[in-house]
Parts: sequence; structure tokens; C-alpha cells
Amino acid sequence: MNTQAQQIRARENWLKLYQELGSITKTARRCGIARSTLHRWLTRFKEEGKEGLKDKSKKPHRLARLKVTDEQEQLILQIRRQYSYGQKRISTHLLRHHQIKLSTTTVWRILQKHQVAPVKKQRRHIKRKRYNRPVPGDRVQMDVTKVGPKTYQFTAIDDCTRLRVLRLYPNKTLNSSLSFLQEVIKTFPFPIQRIQTDWGTEFFNYEFQEVLAENYIKFRPIKPRSPHLNGKVERSQQTDKEEFYALLDKKDQQLDWKQALAQWENFYNQERLHSSLHGNTPWEKFLEVKTTIPTLEQIQHQYQQKKETIRARNSYFFQWQKKK
Repeated sequence: MNTQAQQIRARENWLKLYQELGSITKTARRCGIARSTLHRWLTRFKEEGKEGLKDKSKKPHRLARLKVTDEQEQLILQIRRQYSYGQKRISTHLLRHHQIKLSTTTVWRILQKHQVAPVKKQRRHIKRKRYNRPVPGDRVQMDVTKVGPKTYQFTAIDDCTRLRVLRLYPNKTLNSSLSFLQEVIKTFPFPIQRIQTDWGTEFFNYEFQEVLAENYIKFRPIKPRSPHLNGKVERSQQTDKEEFYALLDKKDQQLDWKQALAQWENFYNQERLHSSLHGNTPWEKFLEVKTTIPTLEQIQHQYQQKKETIRARNSYFFQWQKKK
């Protein structure tokens, strides 16, 4: 049923209720409309029947006469053919080069009067390719976001399954990031091969990288000023703010944030459907690819310690300086 039919049926119900109650005031209060509105539809129904319950055009019966000469109309059409301008640029062109002041609405009416085809904008079609790592733990994205006063959420999301680990800390220091890293290693049901972060000092430091090396995890920081490369964790944190934190009563003094976040993490991993996973949950995706997970011994064997050197936070500057 389209919108017009729904509106007609609603108005018929108003009139039917009025016949039962016999009172304009009671009917208007019951239907949640103004009495003047009910009067208007009663009058239309008496005069035109059911056809009167349809919406009428709001177009004015008479339009003000356009004070545009034939020469100006031809000039507008000429500018359109020559430059392919829209009504706004035509109006600006007339004022700047011909000292003719016409509104964009007037120019648009002239173009409509002569049935001029609209300007086609040539836009570059960008074909976006959605990618997923094929094996759980192959790449885990990490990030931190502030969710309240002295409250920071550390987030880790698996690139393949979208399984997540969420924890709250009072700050985003090195100790918090190291504690969160141990939670991630302990919580994920698969060994981690790579950790991907931005250039935040809570992650990009020597101690954090040393703990990664002790657990045979490769450190893969993204390029500076490129948050889109950490897109999965960034988007998941936006979901947290829209679907979780927006519904919390932050004024409740007895609210246990950590317990509520644990429940949200379990719901996100076990029950929430994901369009990027074709309507499956992260846990269902994990069960599908569970057989592809390598063992910890295989990961340790493939880990090449010589190539995984500790990176300085300004390593890109040193590389650029070396090339120069």
C-alpha cells in the first residue's frame, strides 16, 4: 500500500470514529489531530465524497509574471549551450558579465519553459573492493577511543571473523596497552599472527613491540595519517557509540560499565548479524573457517625474528631521509 492510500484510509477512520462519537473535540483528541484538521476533511468529504480525501496539489493557481525579456531568455539559452552551466552558475555569469540580476529560480523556470535537458555530470565510478583476511588471527586491528571522562575503550577486531575484544581503562598509556594485549591473546580462540595499529604512542613504542616479539606476533603499523587503513576497528567503534553507549544511562551512579561492556561484547560476537559477513555473526564465521587456523607451532616456525626488528616511531622519516 502506497502512502496516498494509507493517508486516505486514516482519514476514513477519522470520519468513521466521528460518526460513532458525534463530537469533534473527542474525535480529534482520540486521533491526535487538530479540530480544524478534522473540520477540513469533513467538509471535503461532504462536498466531494471519497475523492475529497485525497491530497490536492499545492501548486499556486497563478504564478507571478516573469520580468524577463526575450533577449534575456535567448542569452540564458546561449550561455547554457556554450558553457553547460547550471542555473546557479548562469545567474552568476549574467550578473558578472552582463550586469543582469536574475535569481536561480527564474533561470530554472526559463530552462524548464524551453525544455532544456539537465546537465550531466561526469563522475568517476570508484569500484570499492571489500577484502577479508582468509585465516583467523592473520591480522588483528587495534585502536583506542575515548567514551567518557577518564574512560578509554581499547578495541581489537579480527580481520577475518570480526570477533572482537573490548576493555575499558582509565587512560591510554603503555601499561594499559600491554594489559589489553594480554587480554587479547588470552581471549581470542586462535593464535595471533599480526597486530595492526596506528601511530599512537600507546601502541607504537619499544616495550609493546618487545611483548609482541615474545609472543611471535608481527607488528604492522599503518601509514601515518591514514585511519582508513584501520577501517574495520574504526567502524566497529562507531557502532559501539551508536548502539551501546548511546543507550547507557551515564548518570546512573550504580552502573557497572565493565560488566555492561562485557555483555555488549558477547552480543556483538555471538548474536549481532553483520552485512559484511552476509548476515552471519562473527562466531558463525569463525566456525566456518575454523579448520584453516594454523597451530601455534606453525606460527612460531614461520616467524622470522631477523626481519621483525623493533621499529622507531619516526622510522618513516629516517627512510625518507636515507632516500634523499
